[in-house]
Amino acid sequence: MKRLSTLVLSAFLLAGLCPAQTPVLTGMSSGQMIQDSSYDVFIPIGKYIAAGDAESLSAWFASTLEVSVLGVSSDCSKIQAKQIMKAFFKSYAPRSFNINHQAGRENQKYALGDLSAGGEHFIVTIFVSCPSGGSFSIQQLKIDRM
Repeated sequence: MKRLSTLVLSAFLLAGLCPAQTPVLTGMSSGQMIQDSSYDVFIPIGKYIAAGDAESLSAWFASTLEVSVLGVSSDCSKIQAKQIMKAFFKSYAPRSFNINHQAGRENQKYALGDLSAGGEHFIVTIFVSCPSGGSFSIQQLKIDRM
């Protein structure tokens, strides 16, 4: 998964794609995400990271995903990833989160953001994908110190 993520990121950077301009999803209703071309998938994800809301953030997780927090990586279930994020937010209470860069294609996107939490600064990388006919979900979430 790590190698695939690196390849995907490299492909986006080499292709010279511009940041995503067309938003993709609307909010959730009973855990359901509805497609809409006027909504940015990273808006709610960023909001939940900024709030330290692991419960709401986990609604965007794929059934299995890669989570890397401070150099410790694991492929885990949605439930395990939620627990990892709860523990991180408990140790590092978020003060702010800003997405600095977005890129991707229709069904794969990534974002890079700065997180200020617990008196420290972190860089957050989020990869999302959308199977045809489905909705976006987080495939990889990485948090490292700046």
